[in-house]
Amino acid sequence: MKTNKFQLTLFAIIFTFISCSKDDDPAPEVVNEEEVITTLEVTLTSGSSTIIMKTQDLDGDGPNPPVVTVSGNLTSGIVYDGAIKVLNELETPAEDITEEVEEESDEHQFFFTPGGGLDVTTEYSNFDSTGNNLGTQFKLTTGSASSGRLTFTLRHEPTKPNSGLVDAGGETDVEATFNITID
Repeated sequence: MKTNKFQLTLFAIIFTFISCSKDDDPAPEVVNEEEVITTLEVTLTSGSSTIIMKTQDLDGDGPNPPVVTVSGNLTSGIVYDGAIKVLNELETPAEDITEEVEEESDEHQFFFTPGGGLDVTTEYSNFDSTGNNLGTQFKLTTGSASSGRLTFTLRHEPTKPNSGLVDAGGETDVEATFNITID
């Protein structure tokens, strides 16, 4: 009996010693949390003309719909320089998520989708570190007078290169649709 007690005691001491070893990593694995995006603002400029499209949803999935504004109509036959800004306005001061999107350019891409007969084309003006499309800067060319929707979609971890939103994969970080008129 003494041998069994001795063996059990020895086993308990060894087990305790092993389980408290310094090889255990006390730091948990860092998880890259998704960005909180409350606001997407698109600025189109051509010469002295500036059009601002903005969607702002300060209650997230709350009961209130986003506030969507477009500051004016576009002019036909014009090339506009476009810039997209994404913000988290739940922070004070507002956090500019655009910086993170551009720093992690290999993991993000904006897509531009015209619909409803809107006569526009878009072209990427900035790219990730491997030369694939990013899209926080772009060119928008208006065609003939028309109206319709223009949707901006930011995808996280899309397949790159891709032929557009259809085969990009990834997850949507933010998507905003604006009703546009071209005069």
